[in-house]
Amino acid sequence: MMAERHDAVEVIVAKRDRGELSDSQIDWVVDAYTRGVVADEQMSSLAMAILLNGMTRREIARWTRAMIDSGERMDFSASLSRPTADKHSTGGVGDKITLPLAPLVAACGVAVPQLSGRGLGHTGGTLDKLESIPGWRADLSNEEMLRQLEDVGAVICAAGAGLAPADKKLYALRDVTGTVEAIPLIASSIMSKKIAEGTGALVLDVKVGTGAFMKELDRARELAETMVALGTDAGVRTVALLTDMSTPLGLTAGNALEVRESVEVLAGGGPADVVELTLALAREMLTAAGVTDVDPADRLADGSAMDTWKAMVRAQDGDPDAALPTARESHVVAAPASGVLSRLDAMAVGMAAWRLGAGRARKEDPVQAGAGVELHAKPGDPVTEGQPLMTLHTDDAARFERALDGLLDGVDVTADAASYTPRPLVIDRVS
Repeated sequence: MMAERHDAVEVIVAKRDRGELSDSQIDWVVDAYTRGVVADEQMSSLAMAILLNGMTRREIARWTRAMIDSGERMDFSASLSRPTADKHSTGGVGDKITLPLAPLVAACGVAVPQLSGRGLGHTGGTLDKLESIPGWRADLSNEEMLRQLEDVGAVICAAGAGLAPADKKLYALRDVTGTVEAIPLIASSIMSKKIAEGTGALVLDVKVGTGAFMKELDRARELAETMVALGTDAGVRTVALLTDMSTPLGLTAGNALEVRESVEVLAGGGPADVVELTLALAREMLTAAGVTDVDPADRLADGSAMDTWKAMVRAQDGDPDAALPTARESHVVAAPASGVLSRLDAMAVGMAAWRLGAGRARKEDPVQAGAGVELHAKPGDPVTEGQPLMTLHTDDAARFERALDGLLDGVDVTADAASYTPRPLVIDRVS
């Protein structure tokens, strides 16, 4: 069916004047932008109007559907012998949870088709992390992806060009026009890809805090509720956890560093917060997929999650037993005082890791596999003045100066241990 004919200025003006866009206006503008009929400057004007004036639930649902309809839809239900569940995180610092989570859930009998992205700015990208494993490749055909889901149970790979191409175009535009924060555009971007991917159940990890895109709890909750509604309306069992991102997850931020830490979790160890969040999300994914008779903690303990990880890496030509890259240069940052570490700001650590070479400023920039920040203490830990607090890693020693700029501004040490109150990792659940 051919969408009704509109023009870009009419759609922009309607949203500029706080109007509600009709279904046919939304269908037309998303399709026309994907085909190049609507110019980038017109779409950036509309994106800004959406940021400033918002969208109703109906508009967001229609916008998401139009993004899905711009490309292909995958469906695993007919071809797989097990149910599917996926997880999406809105991004944070040290957020390596996908790496241990996908093989863990697969080891419990649920297939995990995890289409992931690359990092931009201070938040790391799952594909960049995995590409630090020698030989591992991100690009799979749909046939390879299906075969791996059936044989191994989990796949982490790049989204194919055919999935929601409107989103790919709009995502790049939002990044350079100051419209990344628009909740209707964040929600439709994430959910168009996840619904088109064809998963049966979806668990969202919506980060809140200094290191997240959503700094305030009420904004994070609004985003979570919007995405859960979009998924539910599209027939995907969707639930969201609101989780803390005021301090980095685990003890590492950086590509190979985070892979190493993920393998420690799969081996039955690893930092307590990474294990806690991995298990919380695994339980949500299993429940949403209808599997309630398996405790994922048992699969970490018995080694089956590690076996699935190795099979998953090998299936994508990676060597799970190869040594991971390490950076050529390192620099130790000392604790500025004695007492209890009361604050270790996620954004400060994320910016340092980015400046060391773990992240990119533009989509085409390369990343350093070994660069990043290693933490030797977390909030609540006692520290002594002069002891190692963090180690910075990079291949280029000239990067240390920029990385150190502002880093200690993100650190507070208090003399009074009783005044430190730990923050819960899982803040709330939205279903």
